[in-house]
Amino acid sequence: MKLSVIYDSKTGNTQAAAEAIAAGMMKAGGVEARCFRIPEVDADFVNESAGIVVGSPTYAAGLTPDLYDWLMRDSMPLIRPAGKLGGAFATGQYIHGGEDLTIQFLLTHLLVRGMMVYSGGNAFGHPVVHIGPVAISPDKEGFRELFEIYGERFAAQAKKIIE
Repeated sequence: MKLSVIYDSKTGNTQAAAEAIAAGMMKAGGVEARCFRIPEVDADFVNESAGIVVGSPTYAAGLTPDLYDWLMRDSMPLIRPAGKLGGAFATGQYIHGGEDLTIQFLLTHLLVRGMMVYSGGNAFGHPVVHIGPVAISPDKEGFRELFEIYGERFAAQAKKIIE
């Protein structure tokens, strides 16, 4: 099963989070997970994927202008997301910087595109990830385990859907 993580990253923090999610996805076994920075998305791989997780650094309490443009106007029309499992994540510089708004925008966009969205919520206990994982500076590396767990849970749910 293929899974994709699509992200924008300005300083490398969101890229590290995306890579942690992909590593977690592969822990689920039988998964080929790949990360794609916009605009370098492999549309063929993403279209073959059972699920897509999209992430952004938080910029002015929202996603980056580049990711917004990609979702709304650029390459996203090349992706056929309907029926796939979707998820979202964000990184930020400080608590209450709008990371939740960023994730909610991304999830809403995925829903509008016909995707089913994933949230582990509190169904799996600790760590609770209600709408998507968030990493906050300056300790972004301290959040790596959270992102890996999210990726593993996402992959497990994608397997349930396609089986």
